[in-house]
Amino acid sequence: YEACLEAARWLRARLAEPPRVALVCGSGLGALAQELRDPQSFLYSDIPHFPRSTVQGHAGRLVVGRLGSTPCAVLQGRFHLFWGTNGCFEVRKGQFWGKNVHFGSEIDGLGVQMDTLGQKGPFWGTNGHLGAPCRFGPRFPAMTDAYDPGLRRRALALAPKELRARPGVYVGVGGPSYETPAECRLLRRLGADAVGMSTVSEASAARHLGLRVLGLSLITN
Repeated sequence: YEACLEAARWLRARLAEPPRVALVCGSGLGALAQELRDPQSFLYSDIPHFPRSTVQGHAGRLVVGRLGSTPCAVLQGRFHLFWGTNGCFEVRKGQFWGKNVHFGSEIDGLGVQMDTLGQKGPFWGTNGHLGAPCRFGPRFPAMTDAYDPGLRRRALALAPKELRARPGVYVGVGGPSYETPAECRLLRRLGADAVGMSTVSEASAARHLGLRVLGLSLITN
C-alpha cells in the first residue's frame, strides 16, 4: 500500500492532470500512445517501486495525455506471472490518481472479454495482515461481471464490422511457454475462447478497487 501511494504521489506531482482511464497495452499495441495529445512520458525505471518491463517490443513507459477529450494513461508494456510479478502494482497505484476505468489489451476479428478463467490470480499466497484494514478493497472481491457489462455492450456496438468482434471467455495462464495443442483442447472444453499470459491479474486487481474494466483481445491465431 505504501509503495503504491509513494508512486502515485510521485506521478501526481509531475502530471498536468490526472488520467480518468488507464490502458495497459500488450505486445505491438503500445503505439496507441502516439495518438495522445500533449503527452507526458515516464520510464517505468524512474517511477518509485514500479516493476520493470523487459519483453522485447515493450517500451517500458507510462504515457499520459488526452485521447480525444479524455485524460488517459497508456502503459507501454505489461507484467507477467513468470517474472514473479502479477500486474497488480500499476493498477493499484491508479487508485490514488482518481481513474475510474481500466482497459486491458492482449495480443491474442476482436474478442471482447465477458469472463475469465484464471489459473493463478493476484490474491494467492498467505495473508500476512490478518485483522488489518482492507485498504485496497474487500478481502474477498466478487468477480461476477468482472468486465463491465455496459462497457462490453458499447465496445461490441462500436467495433467496425470487419473486425468481427465477439464476446468471449479469456483464460490467463502462467507461461512463459506457449500452450500445447493438447492444453488448448483442454481449455476449450473448460469454456475458453482465447488464451494468453496476462490480463486476468490486472482485471482482478482493478475490480478489487471498484474500477470498471474492459478487456479486449486482438485475435491473430
